[in-house]
Order: sequence, then C-alpha cells, then structure tokens
Amino acid sequence: MNKFIFVSGGVCSSLGKGVAASSLGALLEGRGLNVRMVKCDPYINVDAGTMSPYQHGEVYVTDDGAETDLDLGNYARFTKSPLSRANSITTGQVYDAVIRKEREGRYLGRCVQVIPHITDEIKARILAVAKEDPDTDVIIVEIGGTVGDIESIPFLETARQIIHEMGRENVLSVHLTLLPEVAGGELKTKPTQHSVKAMQEQGIQPDILICRAPVMLDEATRRKIALFTNVAPDAVFTSYDVSTTIYEIPLIFSEQKLDQVVLSRMGVVSRHADLSSWCSMMERFAARKGKVRIGIVGKYMELHDAYKSVYEALFHAGLEGGVEVELVKIDSSRLEGLDNVDSILGPEAEGGGVDGILVPGGFGQRGISGMVKAAAWARLNKVPYFGVCLGMQIMVIDWARHVLGLEDADSTEFNQETRHPVVSLMEEQEDITAYGATMRLGNWDCVAEQNTLILAAYGDKDIRERHRHRYEFVNRYRQEMSAAGLRLAAFTPDGKLVECVEWPDHPWGLGVQFHPEFKSKPTSAAPLFRDFIAAARDVRSKGAQ
Repeated sequence: MNKFIFVSGGVCSSLGKGVAASSLGALLEGRGLNVRMVKCDPYINVDAGTMSPYQHGEVYVTDDGAETDLDLGNYARFTKSPLSRANSITTGQVYDAVIRKEREGRYLGRCVQVIPHITDEIKARILAVAKEDPDTDVIIVEIGGTVGDIESIPFLETARQIIHEMGRENVLSVHLTLLPEVAGGELKTKPTQHSVKAMQEQGIQPDILICRAPVMLDEATRRKIALFTNVAPDAVFTSYDVSTTIYEIPLIFSEQKLDQVVLSRMGVVSRHADLSSWCSMMERFAARKGKVRIGIVGKYMELHDAYKSVYEALFHAGLEGGVEVELVKIDSSRLEGLDNVDSILGPEAEGGGVDGILVPGGFGQRGISGMVKAAAWARLNKVPYFGVCLGMQIMVIDWARHVLGLEDADSTEFNQETRHPVVSLMEEQEDITAYGATMRLGNWDCVAEQNTLILAAYGDKDIRERHRHRYEFVNRYRQEMSAAGLRLAAFTPDGKLVECVEWPDHPWGLGVQFHPEFKSKPTSAAPLFRDFIAAARDVRSKGAQ
C-alpha cells in the first residue's frame, strides 16, 4: 500500500511549506524510497498561467506544458519526482471537472455537493498520482493556503477522509506553524497551539509539527508545544532561519531525525540515509571564492518569487563555477529615460557595476526599451549577456535597430504598426482570444548548429527544453540578420523556428527562446546558466588583472 503525507500550514502564509515538503521528499529519497509530490492550490483559477507574477510569483512549466504554482519548481529542484499537470490540483480544475460531469448527467440526477462530489474528485486526482507508477512508495501532498482559510476546507476534508479510510499507519499529517519572537527574544507558542486546534476542528490531529522559528527550539519549548497539541515530543521539529541556503534544510531536518520519525510512524523499514549529494553540494557552497555581480534587467523586480527559478539557476551555476553570484535587480523602466546606462550598469555604478546581464521572460510593453538599452550596452561593452525567452527577442530587436539600422524594428507584441516586425505571433496564435494554456508550452526539441556556444554548453546538438511563449523570430529577417553577423545557433528539428541567437566577436552573448532555468538543480546546474556564470567570472577575473 502507498503511504501518504499531507503537509499543511498554519498561523500565516509564506512559511515555506513547499521547501519543507520538498526537503522531506529529498530525505525519503535518500532512504531509497520512490517519492511523488502533489500540490493542492485552493485558488479558483484553473492554473497559474493567467496570473500576474505579482499575485503568485513565477509560473512553473512542466514537461507536458502545465502552467503551475512555483512550489512545483521546489519539488523539481529538491527531488527526483516526475512532475506533470497531474501533480498540480486546483479548486478551479476540481469544480470545472465536477460541473462538466453534472452537465453530462453522470451523477444520475443527484444533488451535487462539496461532500462527497468535490472531495471525491480531489481524492481521485491524488490517488491517480499514486497509481501512475507501481513502484511509488510515498506521496507527499502539500495543501496550499493556511488552515482556517475557507478555500482550503475541501482539501483538508479530503485529507481527513483519506486518513480515516487508509489508517494512521499509512497516512501522516505534517503541520507547519510559526513561533513568533517578541521583545526580549521570547518565542511564543500560542499561535501554534491555535493552529493545531484549527486542524483538530477539521478532524485532523497532526502527527508531526515543524515549527518555523528564528532559532532552534530548546527541549522545554518542544515539550510545551507537544503537551498542548497532543503531538509526541519527538515529533516536534524546528525549521529555523538559515544563513547559508535553503538547500541545507534537508540536512538540518536529517540532524533532527525527521526522516526517522516519519518512517517509524508509517512502519517503513529502510536503509541508512544517503545524503552524500547534499553534503557535497554544501561543501561546494563553502568552497566558493570570489563573486560575480549579475544584473537582472526585468519587469517584476519587486517580488523575488517572480523570477524564482532564474535566481535559483544562477545560484546553482555559482556552485558549479565556484563563485558567489550577487543578484543586482534592475527594473528595466529605470533605464528607459537614460541616454547612457553606465551610471547603473558600468564600473562607476553603485557596487562597481555588473559582470553579466540577464534579461528574463515577461509579457507586455512596460520596460522594453530599457531592456533593449541593457542588451546594447552588454553587446558594445563585451559584457556577458544571457537572454531567456523575451531576453532573446530583445537581442533580435537590438540587432535589427542598432546593427541593421532598422530604427523602428520591434515585436508586434509591443508595436502592431512597426514596419519591421522582427518578432511576431506564430500563425496559429493569431486568432486566439482565450489566453490560458494557449502558448507554445512544455518540452520542445531543438537542434544546435556547429561551432556555437549553445552546442558547447550542452555537448550535444539535440536539445530538449521547456517553452512558455507566444511570439517568435520572424523568418523573413533570417538572411539579413545572418549577413550582418548575428549567429542563428539553434532551430526546431524542422528548421522552421529559430531557438537561439548568439553575438559574434563577443565573450558570451546568447539568447534562447526556451526556459532552461526550469531544469536546473543545486546538484546539477543548467548548462547555459553554468557557462554564462563562467564567462562572467572569467571577464571579471581579466578585468582585475
């Protein structure tokens, strides 16, 4: 029988349920178990695809093209769990499915209700993940939101039913709470007590508590929490604030024997933990020497989670390159009114300027001219540049305007009237008015050309990466761009779409239409991010000589 672990949160949001669930998954994989991860999101949107990054952070894309919550990115970075649209369950999906069944008459005229019909649909989706692979041992289900939220109730009720039907030896409830620190450094346990009480009111007694706190809980505090929550003292753990990296958290949980307690509660016998890859990663973290400053020139700089996977991929590349990566977040709108961007990007800028420029993905016209200025500055000053999705399109626009002399060259996304639409919609996208899940999404193949940076990065001409975009390089400008020196470095297998462009006579200037950040891991950096950081490190090193 499969084992299930439901991870819920209390007191407030943004406590790190996704990281806690992912870390637990990593620990169980280290014990030789086959783990699957599932995220239940209470929002009524069908998926995260049409949400503003300011609302819910980045949209994480899976191999099969599902647009999901960013926590699936955590699952991918921490665990080996295969991820698809089945691993992301939303209230919108559930209600849409139930209403469609009702319209088809599949409920035989019965009154359709939250219990059992909505909870049965949630349950069926969770169990479907468990049945995908007969070798699956543990399914970790993260329930989004906070206990007490009205939106989360159907998911918690589903968890209660699964616990009741399968027995507590097969299903665990792990609850993450907050211990706030008040004046004098005292940690208050009352919010955790109330949070567990709210879970009990939903019919669920947490088996394990993970307490977010500034410091490690002492034995007296753990025993007090256990006494007031009906949780065993050895099942109260601390997720304290780390000064290193979130990737140390699996090791921190391991030191507290979280995996041992989980396995004991579920009656699972496993081998000794093998966390050598995580220990090796932390050794690389400690061994880093020097740093590179990378300017992220984007549209959504106020919220860190808007470019979560990009930032993590840069960190991974720094681990592999042996350097600290300092993120210099630059709102592209700041560059728009400047004739010379040296004051922000150059050596005289605050902090000493940047060693590399990365322009990430995005939608809409705001800040685009600032991105073009950043790309032109990197090209002319021989500063390593990496364009991801929109960032590649920015390279194309810059080249058309400033090398070919096509002054009004643009993307039709930003200027429908441009005389030189060097970037435009794919034909099949032109008549679309409903935007959810209608882009080029998920894994697509491309083929790298010989003697290119992209081929050197991957070491193989056949490349498979994830996409999330609607606009493409316009093919009628291929010959003109190439004649002026722009290297068209990769294409779709049929040769119809340009997937990568590179600057000639430049230390490292490359843009790709896909999103390599989605496959980057702390134990294995994405090849293009790795080479970008290596180029920035080498340029900085030469400048210091």
